[in-house]
Amino acid sequence: MGKIIMIGEMKGGVGKSVTAFNLTYSLHKRGKKVLTVDLDPQSNLTTCFGAGDVEVSIGDLMMNVIEEEELPEREEYIWKRNGVDFIPSSIGLSAVEAKLRLEMGTEKMLAAILEPLRDEYDFILIDTSPSLGALNINAMAAADEVIVMVNPQLLAMMGLQDFQRTVKKIKSRINEKLDVAGILLTMCDARTILCKTITEQVTETFQGQIRIFKSKIPHTVKVGESVY
Repeated sequence: MGKIIMIGEMKGGVGKSVTAFNLTYSLHKRGKKVLTVDLDPQSNLTTCFGAGDVEVSIGDLMMNVIEEEELPEREEYIWKRNGVDFIPSSIGLSAVEAKLRLEMGTEKMLAAILEPLRDEYDFILIDTSPSLGALNINAMAAADEVIVMVNPQLLAMMGLQDFQRTVKKIKSRINEKLDVAGILLTMCDARTILCKTITEQVTETFQGQIRIFKSKIPHTVKVGESVY
């Protein structure tokens, strides 16, 4: 049975979609079968995968579940790119998020889509938006683990602690199997005092409680170029 991992963060512009893209192919190179889901209305990961016109997106699938309609055939919404599979997003996902807020009991709409796919993949990765809205609650309700991305900048610790509290609430109220896989530091410039200070704060605060990945994503143009 495959593991579902959410990639989340509280602040935009930290290289989350690029990291999700590269993690997808890193797992593929290790011989793993991977499905990646773009659950961000900005659709940055969908762009990374080079998807053009998207006829059926994750938003359409979630609306099918909300309206209790059958899902289309998998070939219609699972795209294939260089050995990996992904489900694209579109701006229409914003309307779905608004719908989720109005409906009752919508926390597991995404889980209803992904659970039947578990046995076909080693890993299912969910790329999310920088918020704690209805979409991210759905992602946490579906996931086994969360990789929390942190940009070592001002207010990073505050956002990280808020995110951790939300994970604990989802674990106790909706998804008891949910855990934090670890904290991934991104856009790190080891030359700056601020980066060193925030990195030390994260380590001192969470060491022994949450895994802090040894790998750190550097602040370099090569990270952005890696999607091409």
